[in-house]
Order: sequence, then C-alpha cells, then structure tokens
Amino acid sequence: MSDKKAVVEVAAKDLQGPGVVYCPNPQQPLWSHHPRVYIDVASHGEGNCPYCGTIYRLKAGEKVSHSH
Repeated sequence: MSDKKAVVEVAAKDLQGPGVVYCPNPQQPLWSHHPRVYIDVASHGEGNCPYCGTIYRLKAGEKVSHSH
C-alpha cells in the first residue's frame, strides 16, 4: 500500500466562503467518504484533510481575493 497522498489542485473560483474547500470532494468515490470537513486553502496556498490526508492546493498563479 502506498503512503502517497492525493493532491487536488483548485482554482481560486473553486474556494468557498473565507477561502475553503470541503473534503470529501465530489470526485472522490463514494466508498471513501468520511464526515465533511472544511479546509483552509487561502491562508497558506494549501491544506490537508485530517481524515484522508488529501492535499488541496491552489493552482500555480492563482490569487485569492479577500474582498466580498
């Protein structure tokens, strides 16, 4: 079994609310679902899921607007 974690690159437009994404994401298979958690990507450009370890990373060159 591999310890390599999945990496999901997201665009700034994919972020919700204060710059977060949720996991599990709609592309993950149903069998791998766990409770939904929100992961802050805007603050550091990436974040990881505490349940499955998936890494969510802003695509290169993406800028997050903090204005509403």
